[in-house]
Amino acid sequence: MRQKGRFCLSHGTLNIVVKKSYRLTKYQTSNTMYYKKGGENMTISLRLNDNETELFKKFAAMRGITVSELIRQSVLERIEDEYDLKAYKKALAAYKKNPVSYSLDDVEIELGLK
Repeated sequence: MRQKGRFCLSHGTLNIVVKKSYRLTKYQTSNTMYYKKGGENMTISLRLNDNETELFKKFAAMRGITVSELIRQSVLERIEDEYDLKAYKKALAAYKKNPVSYSLDDVEIELGLK
């Protein structure tokens, strides 16, 4: 097993440290990341083949961020998308029960903006 680089990224109060990365086989790489926010720690390990590893590295470089930041952003965006979809479905169901809509003028008057 061969150890690769180590780096640390600070993003606000969230610290991301990639501790070790080992070549497992010809086709797999393992990265272990430690996340700390407040007093909580979380470890994430990924097993990627060589093509996935190269894709992640190149895409992160293209965006000017680290692989850790790419993964963090991607997961947070996915969670946000699913939350938004759930809120949309709930709002659509409420609208179907009571299909009332308001014009921009009505809303501005109601809020005292006009």
